[in-house]
Amino acid sequence: MAKSGVFPTNNTYGMLVDVYGKAGLVQESLLWIKHMKHRGLFPDEVTMNSVIKVLKDAGEFDRADRFYRQWCFGHVDLDDLKFDSAVDFDDVSSSAPISLKYFLSTELFKTGGRVPTPGVEVASDEMATVGRKPQLTSTYNTLIDLYGKSGRLKDAADTFAEMLKSGVAMDTITFNTMIFTCGTLGHLSEAESLLKKMEERRIPPDTTTYNIFISLHAEAGNVDAAINCYRKIREVSLSPDSVTYRTLLLMLCERHMVGEMENIIEEMEKSSRSVDQHSMPGIIRMYIDEGLHDRAKIFLEKCQANGSLSAKTRAAIMNVYAEKGLWAEAEAIFQGKRDGARLKKDVLEYNVMVKAYGKAKLYDKALSLFRTMRNHGTWPDECTYNSVVQMLSGGDLVEKARSLLAEMKGAGFKPQCSTFSSVIACYVRLRQLSDAVNTYQEMLEAGVKPNVVVYGALIDGFAESGNVEEALRYFSVMEETGVSPNQIVLTSLLKVYSKLGCFDGAKQIYERTKLLEGGPDSVASNSMISLYAEFGMVSEAEMVFNGLKEKGLADEISYGTMMYLYKSMGMLDKAIDVADEMKQSGLLSDCISYNKAMLCYSTNGQLRACGELLHEMIKKKLSPDGWTFSLLFTILKKGGVASEAVKELESSYLDAKPYAAQSIIASVFSMVGLHGLALEYCEGFTKVAKVVLDRFAYNAAIYVYGLSGKIDKALNMFMRMQDDGVEPDIVTHINLVHCYGKAGMVEGLKRVYTQLKYGEIERSESMFKALVDAYRIADRDDLAEMVDQDMRFGFDSQEFSDSDSHSQHTTSDSDIED
Repeated sequence: MAKSGVFPTNNTYGMLVDVYGKAGLVQESLLWIKHMKHRGLFPDEVTMNSVIKVLKDAGEFDRADRFYRQWCFGHVDLDDLKFDSAVDFDDVSSSAPISLKYFLSTELFKTGGRVPTPGVEVASDEMATVGRKPQLTSTYNTLIDLYGKSGRLKDAADTFAEMLKSGVAMDTITFNTMIFTCGTLGHLSEAESLLKKMEERRIPPDTTTYNIFISLHAEAGNVDAAINCYRKIREVSLSPDSVTYRTLLLMLCERHMVGEMENIIEEMEKSSRSVDQHSMPGIIRMYIDEGLHDRAKIFLEKCQANGSLSAKTRAAIMNVYAEKGLWAEAEAIFQGKRDGARLKKDVLEYNVMVKAYGKAKLYDKALSLFRTMRNHGTWPDECTYNSVVQMLSGGDLVEKARSLLAEMKGAGFKPQCSTFSSVIACYVRLRQLSDAVNTYQEMLEAGVKPNVVVYGALIDGFAESGNVEEALRYFSVMEETGVSPNQIVLTSLLKVYSKLGCFDGAKQIYERTKLLEGGPDSVASNSMISLYAEFGMVSEAEMVFNGLKEKGLADEISYGTMMYLYKSMGMLDKAIDVADEMKQSGLLSDCISYNKAMLCYSTNGQLRACGELLHEMIKKKLSPDGWTFSLLFTILKKGGVASEAVKELESSYLDAKPYAAQSIIASVFSMVGLHGLALEYCEGFTKVAKVVLDRFAYNAAIYVYGLSGKIDKALNMFMRMQDDGVEPDIVTHINLVHCYGKAGMVEGLKRVYTQLKYGEIERSESMFKALVDAYRIADRDDLAEMVDQDMRFGFDSQEFSDSDSHSQHTTSDSDIED
């Protein structure tokens, strides 16, 4: 044009602005306006409209509004444009370089004059003082859309009103834009009134109008209204388009409305329309979430029959399966048939398949796929490398991950921060802190800035290993580099100070966690409660604990620590209150929490509550651990079970004898009065055919049957014990004495007493006490008194004999205290 002497007009510049804007070259498109200004031309309304569109689509809402208002008063100011080089537009002979990025055609500088071209619109003096208004419908539509997207509903409404006042014809786009603006800003009723106004002006709604309402109702969760809008499209003789179906299917899939979604697809098929590829992954996801795997498969096969899937769609569907851990299904799609044009798999598909294998912990498969993808003509990209390294790190295959990291850098790719972070975290988990530090240094050398996750891993690693100095050093480095600590980092430091018993340091860190969004989490607060408990600071611990409860963050550790604190301070009633509250809140979820609660009840003498907790724990299929059994032995002792019986059960547990656990649990249930449960457990091992039990098991069974009043069964068990050739011991006789007493079998008691008196049964305090109790139960207080006196005399004599045999023994106050 320049060589031919044809000068550009507003139309020329408008087109240049438009095409450069559509290409995403926002500043370059505006340079044409600057050039236009230097030619002495003023943008007409069409060109102005193009500029506003470019700025609107780029999100430069304020700049677009400013340009429009300036245009109304006859001037345009583009001095805020940023250029690579300072080009003097007033001196075209300047030798200053012109950046191709911002101005691709320099010929316009070299040719043509600056004098306004005849017939071309320029800004007038009158325009500068009075101002002018747009005359085109398209301009008003653009302005309404601009104000709508920038959230300025009042300006959009004013523009709409100005359009009415100016007599500029409205069209369907005008109303669609205004409806969309009102609806998206939460004014659905105003949007609906605009539809009525549209009908009053005899401006017919189009499919887009109804699509907007479908979208608005869907966002508001009003499914019925959205479907009614869809039905309305056909009622007014319009046809749903791809946007209609895409919006509806998305809405129904998100709400897992399988039947309604399938009805829409059926209607589409009747209209010879197929589901677009954008909607397919969402439909597959809904089927998988609902467990309808067969329907998902049938739907996918139907989609593939209707046409080849793009690599992006195929990868998105594979990803649905990958996220659910269904690697075999993802693999079937990956390896499935393709048409001739798509035989080669895209790198995106490989990346998703690697993810699927990684999620299923099939690391060898993932690595094999990565190594062979080049053979099929697809080269790994940065995402592939990052995914594989992170996957291997997550599987603790750190040496392979580190090797691949080096290979990635050798291939010219720069690892992400998250990739380095995964390797460092893996080394920390494996307690290989020197390697973690080396990877951190490698990260810095690669020019990748560590984030809070990296520093958090290092700080936590050194904190857990007890290297407090290094933990604090990395915390200092983190803050020096401008990385703000998050909850995890501060909690790690808090744990460090808590372990060291450094109260002031812990308190300072805890105060910092309060400044974070949401405040301290349960881990930080629990650490602080634990520290307060260590120092016996009850009120301070209570304050933190109550704060956790108010936020709903109190967990089993919080309750357990408070129980420990109250118990250690002798505040048993409060400890029990916390245990009750913990039980009611459903936080008894593991062995540790049950053990803590049982310890609390046991200390307070509430032994039946301990038995009930034990039953509840077993009912939840939580196997009692070593601490649990230690507590059960304490409970048996507190319940008055003979010390010999407890020792026998304890020995059986330590020796891991068959039926030891069942015998102990049955004994506890029986002692606390839960006889039904005790019998159930007892019969679990006594009814095992052709099995000779250990003595402790027979004794436990005799104890359980006797205490529950089933004397015949207890005596039968004793007879079975003898038949099996198992010799009775002191525990057996103690349990038999209980049975004789309950049954009123005085002769049996006399026989045992005689055996005891003549040394046929080992003399023990437990045996004497059992006889005394049994005689009293049998209403023979006289015999009970006799045995009691015999016991007192016998044991007093033994004590005298024992004390006489110890030479030079003194009983000072300090001995008594010890």
